[in-house]
Amino acid sequence: MSKAVIDTSKCVGHGQCAMMAPDVFDLDAGGYAQTIAPELTGDQRRDAETAAMACPEQAIRVED
Repeated sequence: MSKAVIDTSKCVGHGQCAMMAPDVFDLDAGGYAQTIAPELTGDQRRDAETAAMACPEQAIRVED
């Protein structure tokens, strides 16, 4: 089982993750990222990894 994890102490709300992987991430009421997929499918994992690499704050990691 793979999952996306957000380090909320690093997230500053750029929102790129939610744009790149909308099935995995969303923004909360304050504009900060949150994970909405408890387990990642193949396509979601790929998208989450791409979003993690694009995160300016390096606040996202994908774990097995």
